[in-house]
Amino acid sequence: MSSNSNLLGEIRSLEKGWFFDLGHPLLNRVAESFVKAAGIGAIQAVSREAYFTAVEGAGVDPGAMPPDMTSGKRHRLSDLRGENCNKSLEAMVKNTGKESFQWGMAAGLYSGVTYGLREVRGSHDWKNSAVAGAITGAALALTSDDTSHEQIVQCAITGAALSTAANLLTGIF
Repeated sequence: MSSNSNLLGEIRSLEKGWFFDLGHPLLNRVAESFVKAAGIGAIQAVSREAYFTAVEGAGVDPGAMPPDMTSGKRHRLSDLRGENCNKSLEAMVKNTGKESFQWGMAAGLYSGVTYGLREVRGSHDWKNSAVAGAITGAALALTSDDTSHEQIVQCAITGAALSTAANLLTGIF
């Protein structure tokens, strides 16, 4: 029974966060956000590839699928239909790693910037969210293969808008 209560205690401590103790709350928050989001990114990338593999295996014409399902990242992965399984697996691992890094970087950066701004300004409001969203959006745009100035600005504006909206809607719901 005591091992069961120890397990429950461990699970409860994970709910509070702090997977890491790196000596500073900012570092702890960034590392924890990075790891959690990177895991989600990896799951998303692998599940998307599994879905497309199943659809192609069933003989469904990709042209018959909704346009948002066939565009974007799917076309960049032509190596998944490689000459052998090793090449396909290597392409999937590279893609999964890149997406994991992008998700983790975005979450860690956003979390760190909002925490830092809250500590510096003494409050957490929509302004912190807007700045953190803009910085995160711009950084995420820089991880794309061919980035233009316009894409960086657009991602920064989008990140600021989404982050601000989420902050403002949090108080409503």
